Amino acid sequence: MKKFSTLILTACLALTAMAGCSSDNGSGGNEANAPAENGSGGGGGKAQLTALIVKNGLTKPLKEMEWLQKVEESAGVEIKWQEISSDWGQKKGALLASGDIPDLIVGQGAVGDADYAQFTGLFQDMTELIPQYAPNVEKMFEEMPVTKTISTQPDGQIYGLPKYQRFWPGSGTRQYINKQWLDELGLDAPTTWDELYAVLEAFKSKDANGNGDPNDEIPMDFAPVGTGGFGFFQPTVLLGSTGITLSDASFQGYFVEDGTVKNFVTDERYKQMVAFLHKCYAAGLINPEVFTQDYAKFQSNSRGDGTTAKVGFTFGWGASDRFGNELPAQYASLPPLKVSASSDVELSWSYDYNHMNYAGNMIAMSAKTKDKAAAMRFINELYNPVVGMQVLFGSLGPNIKDNGDGSYSVLPPQDPKMDPGTWKWTSTWGDTGPMYLADSLELDLPVDMAEVLAEEEPLREVLDKVDEKTDYYPGPFIKYSKDDLSALSLNNKNLMSVAMAKFAQWVTKGGIEAEWDAYLASCEKTGLPQNLEIMQKYYDDYQSKNN
Repeated sequence: MKKFSTLILTACLALTAMAGCSSDNGSGGNEANAPAENGSGGGGGKAQLTALIVKNGLTKPLKEMEWLQKVEESAGVEIKWQEISSDWGQKKGALLASGDIPDLIVGQGAVGDADYAQFTGLFQDMTELIPQYAPNVEKMFEEMPVTKTISTQPDGQIYGLPKYQRFWPGSGTRQYINKQWLDELGLDAPTTWDELYAVLEAFKSKDANGNGDPNDEIPMDFAPVGTGGFGFFQPTVLLGSTGITLSDASFQGYFVEDGTVKNFVTDERYKQMVAFLHKCYAAGLINPEVFTQDYAKFQSNSRGDGTTAKVGFTFGWGASDRFGNELPAQYASLPPLKVSASSDVELSWSYDYNHMNYAGNMIAMSAKTKDKAAAMRFINELYNPVVGMQVLFGSLGPNIKDNGDGSYSVLPPQDPKMDPGTWKWTSTWGDTGPMYLADSLELDLPVDMAEVLAEEEPLREVLDKVDEKTDYYPGPFIKYSKDDLSALSLNNKNLMSVAMAKFAQWVTKGGIEAEWDAYLASCEKTGLPQNLEIMQKYYDDYQSKNN
């Protein structure tokens, strides 16, 4: 799940008739394979389209993806792709401002509601095109109505289409400790912050990995923290020790408690967590490069050197993803920790199920696209569930086995040295792709997904207690008005410029107690009260309509 560095993070689709599936087996009918209108695609010709995809840096060139070539063939299109794996945030503004965008833009977070609101008229409203050209999308909307909710703007228009990947767990982050190190040092797994601190001290001072070098252990490490907010695989999940339930990782701090929308960056419990992290950092128990390393370095740290581990305690998606093929057996996932032995706070965690399995705006079309029918035919193919599983896991053949009875199995990596998570991201679009994995699709998951679900068991008790009516902000399902979205975006930018700089400073240098009151005043001036008011309004409206 390497898409989550500040966010993580993130489902792959495959093909239909060209993969051995008839139109009666989920393709949505023969309409998707009919000759293109206006002469494009008919008589042996193919409609010419342009597209941009924001993809993972590991992902191979699109021309090497068997499933994608077959989808283009089936849709009667030929696409000239622009593939972007870095600096999209810097490139996007200039591209959208130019008014000259590709026919299609693909990828989670590539474009979103704020872009539709700011660049009016740039994107195509697909509302009337879907019934004409996209029966697979229509079927998704019928079988899973929330996908239509995610796609529809307050004015009823549809600029971006979603994904539903179904199999993902209740939380995007698990916490891991090196059980082998604990055993070697005669220590028990920690159950409180105090016990964790003591364990980390032992990891640092006692050559826990036993290689004769007492200075190469990293007691604690976590994913890079950006300037725009928090993300998966970061210590914000420790807020669950204080009773805070994060909502979809609470990237910009927002959460719900007893039906009230709050933000943890101004909460006393956040101050408590930051003070604990500084205590660890000051004692040399946190990687000194934690705020300067990139995700690749974070990943490398966790994968150690052969069978010699370097990291004692960290956060991740799954053991094989975090620790590679050699080290997973050394690690165990932990339940939430109490702050102290005397704490009677009801523990919680980050409830991410909806964020993990649903997302909007995975694919959008330019309003200037000349052959909209061809573009919609291509989009329609992506929402065939059999294509969808290939979008997520890779092509039929090398990545997925057709069992011949209507069911499928995700295969292990062809390279035995590669872990399944890396194999997925190398092979296909993964979680960044538009897809619909219908509940009727019979698919045996890869070993890493089975692993993730098993490793979530220590979190199961607290996740099962989360009440979506009172403890969760339903962000994936809410569409804001243009004015409210603009206000939220501006205020959040201001808030994060204050909060994220202080987080890094306070963890590494301390000072949160002395600066807290002034910091709260600064946060107040960013527009946070207005955002809380706006979000409370939408939260209350959503609950009244859906409960």
